[in-house]
Amino acid sequence: MIASSSDLIAVLRRYNPWWSGGRVQGLPSWRRAVFRDIRSWLDSPPGGRALLVSGARQTGKTTLLLQAIEELLAQGVQPESILYVTLDHPLFKLVGLDALLDLWQDLAPRHGGVEYLFLDEIQAAKDWQVWLKHQVDFRKNLRIAVTGSATPLASDSVESGVGRWQTVRLATLSFYEYLKIRREPVDFIPELPTLTVLFQRPQSWFMHVAEAARPLVGHFHDYLLRGGFPQSALIADIALAQKLLREDIVDKVLKRDMTAQYGVRRVIELEQTFLYLCLHDGGLLDMQTLCGALEVKKPTAGGFIDLLEATHLIYRLRPFGYGKEVLRGKSKIYLADPAIAPAVMLRGRELLEDAALLGQVVECAFFKHVFSRYYQQSISFSYWRGKKDLEVDIVADIGGRLVPFEVKYRGARVGAAELRGLARFCEERGVARCYAITRDAADFGLLPLGESGVTALKIPAALACFWLGQSEVMG
Repeated sequence: MIASSSDLIAVLRRYNPWWSGGRVQGLPSWRRAVFRDIRSWLDSPPGGRALLVSGARQTGKTTLLLQAIEELLAQGVQPESILYVTLDHPLFKLVGLDALLDLWQDLAPRHGGVEYLFLDEIQAAKDWQVWLKHQVDFRKNLRIAVTGSATPLASDSVESGVGRWQTVRLATLSFYEYLKIRREPVDFIPELPTLTVLFQRPQSWFMHVAEAARPLVGHFHDYLLRGGFPQSALIADIALAQKLLREDIVDKVLKRDMTAQYGVRRVIELEQTFLYLCLHDGGLLDMQTLCGALEVKKPTAGGFIDLLEATHLIYRLRPFGYGKEVLRGKSKIYLADPAIAPAVMLRGRELLEDAALLGQVVECAFFKHVFSRYYQQSISFSYWRGKKDLEVDIVADIGGRLVPFEVKYRGARVGAAELRGLARFCEERGVARCYAITRDAADFGLLPLGESGVTALKIPAALACFWLGQSEVMG
């Protein structure tokens, strides 16, 4: 063994203070919306599967695991039946998972029943997919929860593990969670059971809530600049928050994770590709233009895009439709957090004065909220382009029910003439309701689109993101 048993035990005890009657210090008292999925797994894992919490670096995956442990201890689970290990620690990485489990078995007395293993940054372990599959198949009394900063790419080991783990994707903080972590008051905004109930609200209600929601706009703009990574969200100075985002999150993923986990050697070209996406956030990805601008071959650029998606730095939308029109169509790219592009491009508050760039950042923020809210329901997302440059930014397919969204983040009130793309899409596909995301807090209410019976709900972006980020909002 590379390290002595006493050395390993000393480190394990430091990471597992509950073995000696202690508790993890500094955990937030509130829990993110995704924690309900983790709690459900703790109580009854579907089919005995492991849990994979996957998300970008610094999004709070470790905090979720420690809160899950806190929950188990509160339920009376024996402390010795819970093991937490972070594979970021070089000693654990060298020793290997099997040796750590053997040491745990020898160290702590067994009480029978279910045991819990929590592994942080599982991608640091060699062939972890195969290892996890074997544990799930042959150790029925062991429940395993792991975190990873990258979604496994297609491989034989991944395919062999299909059905062995349940994936919970952790995005950056929603706007609602951002306000919670910064302890900003939010009780002046009414809660909603679903967004769809807004279609039954009277105009007087919209006017009242619009006036109450005006203070949200300033916080929302700060959120767009600080971002939804917990560490940067808590920094008062926006320039310092953006510096942290660039150096501790983006740079480490591009320069360390890509090399260590995927063997990327052309790091400069990868960085240039990511910078290109930052400059075109929310836009269509023209691979020929990208390859020409960066002087890289199409397979290389395509591989970079796959890696950036796997490490949760970007989202990718296909065009709406079926068959060859989707396969041949251009993808639409959104960054994983609205603050990434401003941070990389060194754009502070002056971004708020650039209507075009601000609109791109808001569209990115809104998509992240919609995606995060519906991800666990396996809902597909796309965008639509019609004739005469008509478009719909985001189309969610919820079990065959199409829900279109158009982001129009500008100062003036949005009218029906600016939503012709929404109207055409809804008319052609028999959709009665759609959403227009606006800027002004007062630009809130119902808007008929022509004589087709289609109704658009205009909802300010700050309010839309606020409500989508609440744990109980389902519609």
